[in-house]
Amino acid sequence: MDSVLSGTARRPQRGEPVAVRVARAVRRIVSSSAAREVAELTRTAEALQQPVTTGRQIAVTSIRGGAGKTTVAALLGTAYAHYRQDPVLLVEADPALGSLPLRLGAETLRWTTADLADIVEPQMSLLDVTGYLVQLPENAWLLPGSQGQIGAMLDTSAYERVMVALRRYFGVTVVDCETLPAEVARVALSASQARVLAAPATLDGVTSTYAVLQWMQGLPRHMIDGTVVVLSSTVARPGIDVEAAAEKLRSTGAGVHVLPYDRHLAAGGVLRTELLGRPTRLAATRLAAEVFQLSQKRR
Repeated sequence: MDSVLSGTARRPQRGEPVAVRVARAVRRIVSSSAAREVAELTRTAEALQQPVTTGRQIAVTSIRGGAGKTTVAALLGTAYAHYRQDPVLLVEADPALGSLPLRLGAETLRWTTADLADIVEPQMSLLDVTGYLVQLPENAWLLPGSQGQIGAMLDTSAYERVMVALRRYFGVTVVDCETLPAEVARVALSASQARVLAAPATLDGVTSTYAVLQWMQGLPRHMIDGTVVVLSSTVARPGIDVEAAAEKLRSTGAGVHVLPYDRHLAAGGVLRTELLGRPTRLAATRLAAEVFQLSQKRR
C-alpha cells in the first residue's frame, strides 16, 4: 500500500465496545455458559485438526464486490493456520487489485498466481515453493494475485496449473476468487472440495445469492451440498431479518453461517484476530470447521 494512503488509517479498534465486553464477562461469571463454550471450542478445534490425505482446496467467491468475500477468505485462512500443524496457503485468484494481501498485512509482494503457474515443477520441495510465496504468521503462506497494480487477467489454464501443482504441498488452500460469473471463479468452484459464497446481509444480497443457489441446484448434487453461504452484517442493525433470510437460503440445501457486525472488520484494514469481537471469533471458527468437514467429504 502507498505510504501516504496507509497513513490515513485510524488506529484499529476492537470489534466490540468496552461496555459489551464487560457485560459478557459478567454473564459468563454468573452462568454456566463458559463451560459450554469451552467444550464447543474443544470439539471445533478437534474438527479443524483432522489430518488430510490430499490437500483440501476451498474456494471463496461472491456475486458482486463489497460482499465480504476477501474478509471471509482471510478469516478462514487465519483459522486454519492457527489450528492446523501442516502448511496453509491463501491464494488470490483475482489480479484486478484484490485486497487479500492488505487484509493479511503483507508488506511486500513479488510473485503472483499467474507467475507461479510457469515456475512450479514436480521435483520442487516445499522449501523451494515457499521461496516464491509471502510468509504469514503461524505456518501460513500467501500467493497474491497482483503486485499492487492492475495486472493481466488470470486465465483458467494458468489457474488450474498452479492449483494442481501446489495442492500436494499444503494441507488446506483457501482461494479468494473473482466474483461470479467470472470464468476463473466458476472453474475454482467446480474444482474445489468445498465452496463459500459471501453475501451481505441485505435484501439485494440475499436475493441475488438465493438465485445463485437455485442455479447450483441444477448442477451435480455435491456442488450445493458442499457450499456454505456466509451472511455478513455490515451495519449494527441490518435492514432484514437475518435469521429468516438464512432459513430461506438453507432451503436450497446449502449451509448458512451468519457473521455478526464487527467494528474491526468493518474498518477494512489489516485483520488482527485479537481485536475481533468474541462473537465474530466464535462464528469464524465454527464456519472454518464446517467448511473443512465438507471438504473432507469430497475427493
